[in-house]
Amino acid sequence: MTLLHEEPVRFRVGEEQLVGLLHLPAGAGQERPARGWPALLMLHGFTGHKAGDHRLHTLFARQMAARGVAVLRFDFRGYGDSQGDFAAVTPARQLEDVQAAAGWLRAHPDTDPERLMLLGHSLGGLLAAQSAASVNPHRLALWAPALPDYFLQYLPGGQLPAGTQDLSGWPLGRPFLEEVLRLNPLRAARQWGGVAAVLHGDADEDCPSAWGERYAEALGPGTELALIEDSNHTFDNLDHIQTLFTLTAHFLLGEPLGAAGTGGRRTGGAGMQA
Repeated sequence: MTLLHEEPVRFRVGEEQLVGLLHLPAGAGQERPARGWPALLMLHGFTGHKAGDHRLHTLFARQMAARGVAVLRFDFRGYGDSQGDFAAVTPARQLEDVQAAAGWLRAHPDTDPERLMLLGHSLGGLLAAQSAASVNPHRLALWAPALPDYFLQYLPGGQLPAGTQDLSGWPLGRPFLEEVLRLNPLRAARQWGGVAAVLHGDADEDCPSAWGERYAEALGPGTELALIEDSNHTFDNLDHIQTLFTLTAHFLLGEPLGAAGTGGRRTGGAGMQA
């Protein structure tokens, strides 16, 4: 079993502390590149946390570290172990968190600041696309990215709530909904123009796979789209997880998705089926 170096990290945005975990390839039997390891920043989804659903982020981070990529996964403010109140969470604050995390990871002495990659799941995918122009990642990967339309379900009677909603124990604030519905991540994706891949379950009932196709089209020619057959929003199947991890790793390491040899449907260029 490969021993990897993992360490808790803390950084601040304003007066609040964010908590994350850094995975380094040290101990994976690979020599550190002269300019440092390529790095991956992972963004979790709405009401999620840095481990991801059924440890998706934890397990993928360890796989990538074993292949020579440093990985930082963290809790947004108001989530997980980070400071802050969920009722105060807004997309603007979350985008500040992304900027701070990217800056922290780029400044780490063991990472190559020119090879910072960004991966987001669900709302994390929306935020990754929205922040791509400012973070300027070497590569961008989106897992089942959300669109602002997802949050229309939290408008009772089609109207913004007067105050905080009880969302199964999460205090969802009106400012979050006001802001998220004004975002245009597809426009941000079109304006970025970098190297990207979108991976989406074709049986996703939370964020339909058509949304992934719209992201791939917005990200432009050369973007790779993988639709994982029969997979849902959180990839709740061991075979689907293996496909997701294999395809994502191939993309982040600079290999075409078609070389992964997995089942499913892939489409190349702004349209591939896995």
